[in-house]
Amino acid sequence: MKKIFFCAFLLFGQFFLLKAQQKIAFKTGKIAPVIVSKVHSNSQPGLRLFLAGNFNGWNPADTLWKLHPDGHGSYYINKQLPKGVYQFKVTRGSWQMVECNAAGKPVDNRAINIGGDTTITLEIAGWQDNFVPVEKQHTASKQVHIISEKFDMPQLGRQRRVWIYLPADYAASKRKYPVIYMHDGQNLFDAYTSGYGEWGIDEILDKMPDKEESIIVGIDHGGEYRITEYDPYDSKYGKGRGGDYVDFLAKTLKPYVDGHYRTETDARHTTIAGSSMGGLISMYAALKYPDVFGNAGIFSPAFWIAAPDIYKYAQQHKLPAYSRFYFVCGDAESDSMVADMQKMADIIHAEGKNPEKAPVVIIKGASHNEKQWNGDFPGFYVWLMSK
Repeated sequence: MKKIFFCAFLLFGQFFLLKAQQKIAFKTGKIAPVIVSKVHSNSQPGLRLFLAGNFNGWNPADTLWKLHPDGHGSYYINKQLPKGVYQFKVTRGSWQMVECNAAGKPVDNRAINIGGDTTITLEIAGWQDNFVPVEKQHTASKQVHIISEKFDMPQLGRQRRVWIYLPADYAASKRKYPVIYMHDGQNLFDAYTSGYGEWGIDEILDKMPDKEESIIVGIDHGGEYRITEYDPYDSKYGKGRGGDYVDFLAKTLKPYVDGHYRTETDARHTTIAGSSMGGLISMYAALKYPDVFGNAGIFSPAFWIAAPDIYKYAQQHKLPAYSRFYFVCGDAESDSMVADMQKMADIIHAEGKNPEKAPVVIIKGASHNEKQWNGDFPGFYVWLMSK
């Protein structure tokens, strides 16, 4: 564990200029990385700055990663992280107020590889909300519908928008279809509602042969509740409500979908899938309800936040012979992503699941974003349909 120092300088009261340098000191013992971020602000009193990345579930307003004024026009934060690869951005509390380039265009995630004590100076050329926003266009295909803008979630005492994708021949046929339940519904079908780009699930499925059609149900994430709803265990981010969320999927949403649409209701034809925190909760759902979710798509899972509990939970559950898992991630997401995912896959393989029932796919150079998952989904879907 090493120390990491972040510094970001705000120039002219408006712009951040990038100047990154690393100072690595080798030390003995378990010394955790410490991130120190500084922002010189000449004319912005009350500025609220946050770091959002794969170290905190990409929460843009995580108070645990809020920078603090030092009383001299600068801001700082001290944090501990293990050695590894991290991706992040700087925000002012929401993705509408995220850093961008000097022309107002989105910038790629920052990527750092921490191997020792490090000093990093950050430059930010502008803020997204300082520019006239590009008018978003709806991109969802005509096969995408809204089941409800406020679907009741009694297990959580909340409501949520729920989407559904119906195959092109659904209205004309009498067929029953397999169903895939997916999280982060805002990002699945429509660029207008997506925060970071869409998966393009509808466009992908529109191109599939008729015999490989499925119904897709997308559940919006809960914004500030996203991390705790997708985590079955308590963490520094709050009380884990993942168990309640999964109960909602299995006991409330699936019965509703099966009662209102022509579905193949058995576990072999029911899949749960998601990425990052959605990958974690998909794994948990398939373990807790193997008689409901017979297949799981585990994309770039955030197992780190639930370790070691999620691994122990997997070891304690004997799965039916029909259970199948598809593990996929990029090797440029974080230093531990591949190892964490492989550890879970090894537990599943130890239960007798051969690589055909639980393949592990590592995408060279792929990062942690919707663009990657759009590219990963067709391979997953072909595997899913090849029962």
